[in-house]
Amino acid sequence: MLANCTAEPMPLRERLKIALQERVERGPAGSHALSGSWQAYKTSKSRNGSIVSYRCTADGFSAETPLGEKFQAKFDGRDYLVEDDPAHTMVSVKLLSPSTVEQTNKQDGKVVSILRLTVAPDGKTIHATYENKEDHTTTSHDMRKQPQ
Repeated sequence: MLANCTAEPMPLRERLKIALQERVERGPAGSHALSGSWQAYKTSKSRNGSIVSYRCTADGFSAETPLGEKFQAKFDGRDYLVEDDPAHTMVSVKLLSPSTVEQTNKQDGKVVSILRLTVAPDGKTIHATYENKEDHTTTSHDMRKQPQ
């Protein structure tokens, strides 16, 4: 079961991220210089934006970052406020199995993303799948448990 896990990275929202991009296709003739297709070739972000501590019990799930964002939610279908989040995100959580939690993020009552976290059988990694409902994209990554 998910419990007392500090892992990286945190997909709730990118923090202090820097991305260098290069043009891969020009925009139409006469368009603004920023028009066209661009591709990131180098990204970096602060370590504080990459750390999240999770806690899962039989009753609920919580997350906290070094940047101060945190929530404690019960597995009751209700929405809970993410404290210190400038976007005023609300979350609801479901325990899908003993090793998987699903977190639904809402802003202004609208679902903006769904995060599914699954702990590996050895308890050392979490596989995260993040579905961005606004951009219609899905990303996944693995997080490693950090020494406490």
